[in-house]
Amino acid sequence: MLNLLALLLVGVAGFAVARTSNALAGLASLWFIAVAFLITLVSWFQMRLEERERQERLELEGLAKGHAGAAMFETREAELFPVRRSREQFERFFVPIFTVLLALAQLGGAYVLFRWLKASSLAVELKEPSMALSLFALFGLILFLLGKFSSTIARLEDHRLLRPGASYMLLCAYLCAGVAVGIILVQMNLAKADLVVGYVFCGLLALVGFETVINLLLELYRPRVRGKVGRPLYESRLVGVMAHPEGLVTTAAQALDYQFGFKVSETWFYRLFVEKALALLILLQLAALLLSTMVVIIEPGEQGLLERFGRPVDGRTLLNPGLHIVCPWPVDKVRRYQTERIQSFEIGTPEGNLPETNAVLWTTVHNIETNFLVANRMQWTTEATTTNAAGEVSNKQPPPISLITGSIPIQFQISDLMAWEYNNEDSQSLLEDLAYREVVRFLAGVDMNEIMSYGRGEAAEQLRASVQKAADEHKLGARVLVVGLQDLHPPVKVAPDYEKVVGATHTRQARILAARADQIKTNALAEAQATNVINVASADAVRTAVDSAAKAALFTNQIAAFEAAPSVYAQRLYLQSLVRSTAGARKYVLLTTNSHDVLQFDLQEKIRTDILNDVLVAPKNK
Repeated sequence: MLNLLALLLVGVAGFAVARTSNALAGLASLWFIAVAFLITLVSWFQMRLEERERQERLELEGLAKGHAGAAMFETREAELFPVRRSREQFERFFVPIFTVLLALAQLGGAYVLFRWLKASSLAVELKEPSMALSLFALFGLILFLLGKFSSTIARLEDHRLLRPGASYMLLCAYLCAGVAVGIILVQMNLAKADLVVGYVFCGLLALVGFETVINLLLELYRPRVRGKVGRPLYESRLVGVMAHPEGLVTTAAQALDYQFGFKVSETWFYRLFVEKALALLILLQLAALLLSTMVVIIEPGEQGLLERFGRPVDGRTLLNPGLHIVCPWPVDKVRRYQTERIQSFEIGTPEGNLPETNAVLWTTVHNIETNFLVANRMQWTTEATTTNAAGEVSNKQPPPISLITGSIPIQFQISDLMAWEYNNEDSQSLLEDLAYREVVRFLAGVDMNEIMSYGRGEAAEQLRASVQKAADEHKLGARVLVVGLQDLHPPVKVAPDYEKVVGATHTRQARILAARADQIKTNALAEAQATNVINVASADAVRTAVDSAAKAALFTNQIAAFEAAPSVYAQRLYLQSLVRSTAGARKYVLLTTNSHDVLQFDLQEKIRTDILNDVLVAPKNK
C-alpha cells in the first residue's frame, strides 16, 4: 500500500512538473510509473488473496483438530477452500488477461511516445529547469529508498509478489535520475539531450513490452508441477536486471550451475576468472565499444565533416562516401549531411499548417498564410497623365497596389558543404530569410494578373535566379533548384469578388464566341440553302426540257405507227385505255359462249386482296 501511494503521488506530481517545465523525458518516464502502479496494484491484490488463503487454511486445520471425523468436514475440497479456489481462478484467468493488456500498453505506449517525440521540436526550451531538476531528483530518491527497502524485504522473506513492484520502483527511480541528467545536459547547451533521453525511454519501454510478449508465449509451454509456485507472469526479468545490476553475476552463476548440473559458481576457476576479473571484462567491452567509434561509414548521397575537439581537421574535414578511420570518441566527431537530397522550405506558410486536401478553392481558408504586396497595372488608367515641356507624356502616380496570398515552396541542395557549415552560423535560417526578402522585393514589382496567368513560369525562373544570387553573395554553398508560384491566389476575403470579375470576363468571351458561332452557322445555312435552290431549279429546267423532247419524239413516232396500221393503232390505244381504267376493278372471265349463264353480283364490301390470296394459295402450299 505504501508503494502504491508513493507511485500515485510521484506520478501526479511528476506529470505536473513535466508539463510545466516542458521536459520531454519527464513525460516519457510517467508511462513507466503508470505501469509500475498497475503491477503493484495487481501484486497487492494477489498478495491479499494468498494471505486470506493462508488464514483460511489455518482456521480449517484448527477446526479439523477439534472435530476429527465429523461429517461436516467430509465435503468436497472446493467447498472447504473457497478462497483458494478464488485465488486459483484469479491466477488462471485474470493474470494472463492483465499480462496481455500490459504488453499492449507497453508496446502501444512506446509507439505513441515515439510519434509524440518525433512530432515535438528538436530543441525544446525548458521552463524552470532548476525546479524540475530538483523535483525529479527528489522523486528518484523517494522511489529508490522505497524500492530498495521493498526489494530487500522481498529477498530476505521470499515475498515473490513484492518483487515485481519493487523492481519497477527502482527502475522508475533510475529513470527520474536520467530525467535530471538530461536537464543538466540541456543547461550545458546540449539542447537535444532531453529529447535523446526521451527516445531512450521509448526504446526501453518497447524492449520491456517485447519481453512481456515472449513471457506470454513461453508460459504456454511451461511444464506445470503440482505444488511448485512459479514466478508471476507479469514480472519482468529485464526490469529486475536493470533494477538490480549486481544480480548479473548471481544470475550467471545460477545459469551455469543449471546448465552443467553442479555448482560451477563454487569452483576455483569461476571465483578466480569471473568474480575477480569481471571488472576487467567490463573494461574490455567498453574499450571495444570505444574502438568501434573509430570506424565511420559515409553512405552514398552523404558527406561528413570531421571535427577534432570541435575544430575542423586540416586536410580531412570533408569526408566523401566510403569507409573512414578516425580517432575514437570524444576526440573526433563526424557530422553527416545529405548533400544530394533535395531539401525544401516554404515562404508564406508557417510549418505545421499545410492544407489537409489536395484541391482547395480560393474561397476556402487554406491555412495561416501571408499577404504580399503586388502591383495591378490593369487599374492604372491614363487619367492622371501629364505632358511636360518637351511634349513627353508622363504619369506621376504609381500603379495601384493589391494583395496576393499563397505559399511559395523553394527547393535547394547543398553544393558546398564547407561553405554551408562554416561561413554562416545558421545557413538554413539565413537562406530562408534571403528568400523571403527576394520574394517580397520581386512581387512588389510585378503585375498581379500577369503573375497569376501567362507570366507565372517566367516569374518563377526570375525569382529563382534572384534567390540564387543572394545566396552566392553570402557564400551559403547552396544551389536553388525550384521556386514554385503555383499556390498564389487573391486573399480569401476578396476571392469571391475576384471570381465574379473573372467569371464576367469568361461569360463575355463565351457570348462573343457564341455570337461568332451563330454568325458562321447562319451564313453557312444561307449559302447551303441558296445552293440547294439553285440546284433544284437547274434540275427542274433539265427535267422539263427532257420531258418536252420526249413528248415531241413520242408524237413523231405515233404518227408513223398510225400511218402504218391505222386500225391496229386505234385498237391498241383503246385497249391501253381500258387497261388503265380497269386496273383496280374485279374482272370475271367467261370461258364458254354456248350457254345461258345467270350472273348474280354481291355489291357488299370487297374482300381484301391479301386475305383472298392467302385463302386461295394456302391449300396449294399444303
